[in-house]
Amino acid sequence: MSLRVAIQTDPLETAEVTSNTTFALAEAAQARGHTLFEYQPQDLSYNAGRITAFARPMKVQREQGNPAVFSDRLALDLRDDVDVVLMRQDPPFDMAYITACHILELLKPDTLVLNDPEHVRSGPEKLYPLLVPEFTPPTLISRDVAEIAAFRAEHEDVIVKPLYGFGGGDVFHVKPGDSNFGPLVDLFLGRTREPLIVQAFLPAVAEGDKRIILIDGEPVGGFNRVPQKGHARSNLAVGGTAEPSDLSEADLAICAAIGPHLKAKGQLLVGIDVIGGRLTEVNNTSPTGVQQVRDFTGRDPAVMFWDAVQTRLAKA
Repeated sequence: MSLRVAIQTDPLETAEVTSNTTFALAEAAQARGHTLFEYQPQDLSYNAGRITAFARPMKVQREQGNPAVFSDRLALDLRDDVDVVLMRQDPPFDMAYITACHILELLKPDTLVLNDPEHVRSGPEKLYPLLVPEFTPPTLISRDVAEIAAFRAEHEDVIVKPLYGFGGGDVFHVKPGDSNFGPLVDLFLGRTREPLIVQAFLPAVAEGDKRIILIDGEPVGGFNRVPQKGHARSNLAVGGTAEPSDLSEADLAICAAIGPHLKAKGQLLVGIDVIGGRLTEVNNTSPTGVQQVRDFTGRDPAVMFWDAVQTRLAKA
């Protein structure tokens, strides 16, 4: 089955062909004979029921610095001209992002949008783990300064981060007795009306933060992201190092708990983050790590993703 696939993404011109997940998904689609289009969120429009994207037909190639060849832009009707839309742009998870989810949601049931935008917008990455609280570290979500102070007094060693941050940005490890805690909380609360997320620090992060890829709710593999010495953040975007890692019994138990939620909500490609057997984030907006899992395990999540897409379309 040849599909017409539109990818709503950040510019692919700068994609790292050896690590970028969106590139890997496009490459696997192209290998199956699917037709590819690329557009950015600002190219999306709604007009009297018609949802269009000013998109570029493209072919991808594994050539660093030149990962895609584009044709001239055209007005693409996402209901009539496309079978699948991949929502793959990075956060921030702001009103622009949420608006795009609302618009793409209107394509149901004519066009398959992945991950399902209804549940992307209603399931932010740091809130999704609350569906399985038995597997999360002690967590507080609040703007109440007294609540935040009491949580810190109870757990002493904590991580403070913005609720809608991404890529490891603005994540702070505050150790016991650190006098910067109060000013840091004031700084965060002064920048936004959103609550903060404060979690008990997990010392196991020194051994790594595991990224596990799930396809349609099933784990297909993972790898460990080890932080630089003296750092609490292990995201690859901020200098963490990827290393091979098997899935432990604790990892599989987390997958078994969260997987059915993801499948039921149409979250076909998800990356979860696990530290010391505790679920810290569920990355469903634009999860990364597909190429690393393939390189370390020999299992290709990009190929498995398109298998799952075709299964869903066959059942529609």
